[in-house]
Amino acid sequence: MSAGKLAPYAGQLVDGIAALGLALPDETIERLLAFGELLLKWNRVYNLTALRAPREVITHHLLDSLAVLPHLQAVDRLADIGSGGGLPGIPLAIVRSGLIVNSVETVNKKASFQQQAKIELALGNFSVLNRRVEELRPEALPGGAAEGVISRAFSSLADFVAWSGHLVAEGGALYAMKGAHPADELAALPAGWVLEAVHRLVVPGLAAERHLLLIRRAA
Repeated sequence: MSAGKLAPYAGQLVDGIAALGLALPDETIERLLAFGELLLKWNRVYNLTALRAPREVITHHLLDSLAVLPHLQAVDRLADIGSGGGLPGIPLAIVRSGLIVNSVETVNKKASFQQQAKIELALGNFSVLNRRVEELRPEALPGGAAEGVISRAFSSLADFVAWSGHLVAEGGALYAMKGAHPADELAALPAGWVLEAVHRLVVPGLAAERHLLLIRRAA
């Protein structure tokens, strides 16, 4: 494994990936670690995330992002809304080279970091759009409207649906990554959208509740 602040925790990443039921080549794991190192480096100046401990980058960022992967098998075009430091979009793009990932981030410095990560990690399947999501048209996304639109603690469910729903392709879905089950937020879902499924996520090494909510247009 490569040297760096994450090197002492590389084994934890490998074990966590195995615990998630994923089988990844060493090269992919190296790229995940390289992304984590970039996140730590840029975070010192750009304040990309409140988490600064290398161990937390492994659990709270890399493994937390990868925990949704089994639920995205039917998705080939993904839009990541309000992605901040590129989470979960960049780890997902690293692991699934055939997945088109479009990251939508309004903050210039965060979008700049993601663009640099794209270049350094040679992520041909990853694009960054430094735009407000509510002003973005589906045709502006590389590949067109997204089969999956995902957010990681981006906003309330009502805002996520209202601002991002227009980017979802016919038959696609919104995927909201949340901590505790957000019953109050679900009660406030905008008309025309329904909760299809709730998946409880178990993130190795993370002793906190995690849920993935799948929301679709009402039939």
